[in-house]
Amino acid sequence: MAKIDFGGTIEEVITSEEFSIEKAKEALKDEKIVVLGYGVQGPSQALNLKDNGFPVIVGQLEGDEYWDRAVADGFVPGKTLFPIKEAVLKGSIIIWLISDAGQVATWNIVKRALSEGDALYFSHGFSIVYKEQTGIIPPDNIDVILVAPKGSGRTVRTNFLEGSGINSSFAVFQDFTGRARERALALGIAIGSGYLFPTTFEKEVYSDLTGERGVLMGCLAGVMEAQYNILRKHGHSPSEAFNETVEELTQSLIRLVGENGMDWMFSNCSTTAQRGALDWTPKFRDAVAPVFEVLYDSVKSGAETKRVLEANSTPDYREKLQKELDLIKNSEMWRAGAAVRSLRPENRKKNK
Repeated sequence: MAKIDFGGTIEEVITSEEFSIEKAKEALKDEKIVVLGYGVQGPSQALNLKDNGFPVIVGQLEGDEYWDRAVADGFVPGKTLFPIKEAVLKGSIIIWLISDAGQVATWNIVKRALSEGDALYFSHGFSIVYKEQTGIIPPDNIDVILVAPKGSGRTVRTNFLEGSGINSSFAVFQDFTGRARERALALGIAIGSGYLFPTTFEKEVYSDLTGERGVLMGCLAGVMEAQYNILRKHGHSPSEAFNETVEELTQSLIRLVGENGMDWMFSNCSTTAQRGALDWTPKFRDAVAPVFEVLYDSVKSGAETKRVLEANSTPDYREKLQKELDLIKNSEMWRAGAAVRSLRPENRKKNK
């Protein structure tokens, strides 16, 4: 366990060097691990566990596209791949990676299959924190733990394959066996985490929902659209507007931020860019701060949860979602983006 100074606040960090994969295998040697759901996080966590030498069973709706994906990834029906109802009965650790709305729909199946001493593992605090809306209240005689990778399922997998690992949060909501923390840490390392940061279910879900709606996705998409539209309004071409809004950010500047931080990125740009960025940063910060306050309050109150559960539970959810996604895909900005990306050397080679 390392103690790291995060800007004046000392925090605990568990590293893969301190809690090795060998230690994880020892901690989990008597466990039967079942991964429920093969959609977003399921494939990456299941495959990373498998590649790290942990026997894994996958539970998924039989015959759907995700079932077929699991088969394509090497999971064998009747041996390591089962319908959810059958799979959950086989595990002492249930890694529940079905969508939030899907967890509500399958809770009765999972609940009936849990035995004393089992561990119920989440990668999101949603179902537990908003139990009044989800109805998911675990029995008292199991461990309830969380490992939340700070990245998409795809990133969890690619980072693992590259040997870099991914940052993850971990938490214990309920410790029946006295081994809940050890189980969480072992599983965090087993799925490919390089560093594990302690949190709570509440803090994880509040920060996660705020981040997704804010800087990570919603705010980012909105800000890009606003700048692109302003440039187009003033006569800039689609390619120029896209390059100055998206391409330079994603292909250059954000990589510099990732390497050494925002200050380092500023110091490695022109003095003109530095001056402008330093002058305008507080203007944007102050302009959006009230929106983030409203957003955080909406997350904490459960209003965002209500919206998610209502929208994702309708029979025509996927059709409506696809229409919304198609509006983005077919907008001028992202059609320009597709054209710009097609010019990259790796894509030109593919198209030859």
